[in-house]
Amino acid sequence: MTTTENQIENDLIAKLTDLKYTYRPDIRDREALEQNFREKFETLNRVKLTDSEFDRLRNEIVNADVFAAARHLRERNTFFRDDGTPLNYTLVNIKDWCKNSFEVVSQLRINTDNSHHRYDVILLINGVPVVQIELKTLAISPRRAMQQIVDYKNDPGNGYSKTLLCFLQLFIVSNRSDTWYFANNNNRHFSFNADERFLPLYQFAGEDNNKITHLDSFAEKFLAKCTLGEMISRYMVLVASEQKLLMMRPYQIYAVKNIVECIHQHCGNGYIWHTTGSGKTLTSFKASTLLKDNPDIDKCLFEVCCQKWSPCV
Repeated sequence: MTTTENQIENDLIAKLTDLKYTYRPDIRDREALEQNFREKFETLNRVKLTDSEFDRLRNEIVNADVFAAARHLRERNTFFRDDGTPLNYTLVNIKDWCKNSFEVVSQLRINTDNSHHRYDVILLINGVPVVQIELKTLAISPRRAMQQIVDYKNDPGNGYSKTLLCFLQLFIVSNRSDTWYFANNNNRHFSFNADERFLPLYQFAGEDNNKITHLDSFAEKFLAKCTLGEMISRYMVLVASEQKLLMMRPYQIYAVKNIVECIHQHCGNGYIWHTTGSGKTLTSFKASTLLKDNPDIDKCLFEVCCQKWSPCV
């Protein structure tokens, strides 16, 4: 008997609930989504906004530019209240992403002037939509879900550009047995051809490099609250020169973790070695970025020599 899409969705929600997400069946439309975000924002920033202030805040932060929205999500920002006083705020707890509120909503309908879309599963961090999961049955390729996302984004005035969905960082598509994920981006970095593939497109893997493709296993390994927060805050890269979001590959993430841990444990020198095109530069850059924030490290240099890049501490 074929498992229906509804069953796959319900099973995923049950798995996320086991992972300590809060399921919010009451959030089914734009109004409820915004009200929940407002409550989380006010709690995080210890402020009570007037209705007019929240309306202005919402209009200021909603941005059709995916890159600009991604930066806003990760930074401290300033908003001027009705009386002219500045409010310094963050959308999420950027110091410790694990301490945010993690929620899951399903069958969210977002209607704008020009589009009427429904989304299977959305993950919220502190009320901000950060991950969209589109599901298909086993008989349907996940590529159909990829094409659906692209079609949604191409609709004029779509929810991705005119609502809080502008903050989506990752898309996940699955038919339960086969699961893929990819970063959100502006349209010039967001092309898809059904005969080829979405690039860059990833399947998650363990430290042994074995693929983790079944949705249950993927959720357990990738969508655990702290892991997801870490993936978005530490292992996504915002490339300013291209105005582009990049997601690191699993082996790059494990390499960075081991480099940082090696230095913390004073294990001595090392180097990164891999084939051409594997992403050694990005791995080294991310390791250097994380190491420079360590108060125990006086100086971190990003050195290039003979086309080999490595962080030097």
